[in-house]
Amino acid sequence: MIVKANGPRPLIVRLRNFVGDAVLGLPALRLLERHGYQLQLVGKGWAPDLFAAEGWPVHVRPKKLGDRIKQLRRLRAEARRLDPDFDRRSNAVVFPGAISAALDMRLAGLRAEGYAGDGRSWLLARSHAIDMQVHTLRSYWDLSCAFLGISEPPPVSIDFKVSAAQFAQADALLEQHGVRPGFVLVCPFANDTIELVDKTWPHFPAFVERLVASGQQVLICPGPNEAEGGRRMYPTALRLEGVGLGVYNALLARARLVVSNDTGPAHMAAAVGAPLLSVIGPTPLALWAPWGPNVEIMQRYPEWFSADEVLARVSQRLV
Repeated sequence: MIVKANGPRPLIVRLRNFVGDAVLGLPALRLLERHGYQLQLVGKGWAPDLFAAEGWPVHVRPKKLGDRIKQLRRLRAEARRLDPDFDRRSNAVVFPGAISAALDMRLAGLRAEGYAGDGRSWLLARSHAIDMQVHTLRSYWDLSCAFLGISEPPPVSIDFKVSAAQFAQADALLEQHGVRPGFVLVCPFANDTIELVDKTWPHFPAFVERLVASGQQVLICPGPNEAEGGRRMYPTALRLEGVGLGVYNALLARARLVVSNDTGPAHMAAAVGAPLLSVIGPTPLALWAPWGPNVEIMQRYPEWFSADEVLARVSQRLV
């Protein structure tokens, strides 16, 4: 049974810097909320759009240290007005493991909890040992459990909320571009490496070209730094540029199938319950696999599946 305090209990939470991590942290945030905390999230510039349907205040973290401290001190002052005991208890949670995230909290006078490591335990009101062998979603979940002093298993699905307004915007985009139900949405960009090995499936361009040639409507939603690459590498696909992450969630939920790399939108697709086929290379699945019941993974690393092999599997999924 969850016992809530009589008055509001504000809690400042520092989000991770990557979309996939932020999505995997969602169950941990909901757990904190269910136990009576009023969340004030701090994250990157895309975070307010990503979490818009969840209803939490999301503050964009400034780049400069001085501005970050001012922001946190302002949030602290607002929280103290709501909760006279705010400064007497742990009042912040830090999901990132970097020393800078803990330092920001300490300089702002906050009593933060987070994982130990990076020599930052002295900056935290309470630090917790991290298990490096569990899935990333579980690590965020376990941190919230440690903060709350409870132990319970994480949910089997994330169930990311998508608002009616986000669905309406997505449906208007699809109608505007003549997209019929049953489209395939591909997420071919992966702006990261694992142990210096590119996470991008190298046969994605050939796969998309053949999928389009088969008569299938294929959508791509390039991010701000991916638009030029999308035009050059995927000229036959329908590219919807400038789509916010909230509407992107709605598009993923509308897709008949999502085909992805190991990338943030893959975690978004799994979180909204979209049927997902993820072609993964060097990523350790035990730590980073998309989380949800509708996820299928094709991994044969250090080799990669060919375009024809993935196309055959997609054809089976679309029957």
